Amino acid sequence: MRTENQPVYMIGVAAELCGVHPQTLRQYERLGLVIPSRAGAKNRLYSELDIRRVQRIQRLTQEMGVNLAGVELILRLLDEMDDVRKDMERQLEQYVADAEKRISQMMDSPKTPIRRDERLLPVPNIRIRKVEL
Repeated sequence: MRTENQPVYMIGVAAELCGVHPQTLRQYERLGLVIPSRAGAKNRLYSELDIRRVQRIQRLTQEMGVNLAGVELILRLLDEMDDVRKDMERQLEQYVADAEKRISQMMDSPKTPIRRDERLLPVPNIRIRKVEL
C-alpha cells in the first residue's frame, strides 16, 4: 500500500496532475517551495503530498494573487502551524496517558475514597483542526 509521502510521479506526470508546465515545478524546486525526491542524479519523483503542495501554490498565486515570496512565507507559517498542532496533540495524548496511569494507581488502593462507577478524569476528544488553503 502506497503512502501519501511516497515519491512515485515523474516530473511530467506531476506537472500534468497539477496543471502546470514541468519548468514551473523546477522553478518551485529552485525556490525551495517543493522538494521532490531524487531517483539517481537527475530524475525527480513527486509524492501525493508534493502534488497537493503544488496545487496549494497554484491556488495562492492564481486565485489569491499572492507572489512567490508571499507563498514561501505562507507555506512556512502553515508548516510551522502544522508542527505546533502535532506537538500539542502529542502533549495532550501524553497528559491523558499520565493522568489515567495516576488515577489507575489511586483506584488500585482500597483506602482511596472515590467513586468507582464513573471516570475520574473525563477528557474530551480534542482535535486541533488543520488549516486548508
